[in-house]
Amino acid sequence: MEAFEAYLSAHLPSAASFHPHYELSLRQMLQGGGKRFRPALLLGVVRAFNPLMVESAYPVALSLELLHTYSLIHDDLPAMDNADLRRGMPTLHTTYDEVSAILAGDALNTYAFEVLSNAPLSDRVIVKLVRELSASGGASGMVLGQAIDCYFENTPLDVEQVRFLHIHKTGKLIAASLKMGAIVAGRDDMADRLYDFGIDLGLLFQIQDDILDVTMSSEEAGKTTNNDSAKNSFVTLLGFDEALAQADELARKLLERMESFDESLRRELSPTLVHYINRHKEQL
Repeated sequence: MEAFEAYLSAHLPSAASFHPHYELSLRQMLQGGGKRFRPALLLGVVRAFNPLMVESAYPVALSLELLHTYSLIHDDLPAMDNADLRRGMPTLHTTYDEVSAILAGDALNTYAFEVLSNAPLSDRVIVKLVRELSASGGASGMVLGQAIDCYFENTPLDVEQVRFLHIHKTGKLIAASLKMGAIVAGRDDMADRLYDFGIDLGLLFQIQDDILDVTMSSEEAGKTTNNDSAKNSFVTLLGFDEALAQADELARKLLERMESFDESLRRELSPTLVHYINRHKEQL
């Protein structure tokens, strides 16, 4: 991922003006690091199916990271999670002010589609990618999940409702990362299969986050933890032991499904997936 990280650094949003910190606010959370999980998934699929397209896929991977980062900035706002730490550094609304954080999130959201529209791919492929990213990250995807999460704070949901919440808030963008990789690589025949795998991967990712929220300090996690008591988290709903059991079972099933992937796809995705599928165990 070093090459992608260099690409990201060279394509940070630029908006020179006399505003004292606007441009800095657009870059801060991107430069603060992060797992780059979604770009790694997309690039892994492209590398497995069509390695000659990897460099052309960098803008697509960046668009995912931009959209994800915007969602984190807004998720941390006082009106939502009111968190003061993200990626090991102060959140934007604590560094600057709430208005700056809102506008930085807005800017990264739209910049994601600017970057994607300029990718060195055919217009036909770009339209497919825009459709996928906007559907998974927008009104009926990630934003819907966030709306449910915020509205039902302090109101317990049942298990299926919590699954629906987190499939939308977390799962769909992870699933889109895999599907978009297949589209870039010209393997539309694998797109839906990878998307379905990604939905379950995203669900595991969220259960793990809920587990890590109660087992790690903010310093260890690089973000505000122990902040979910009023949220519809899997730990809050099921209890720690049952949430851990469900994570273990989902991890087992995902590893089994990976065995059905062809050798090149397993080879490229395994370094990323095996770590994340088992990350809840590594912290216990």
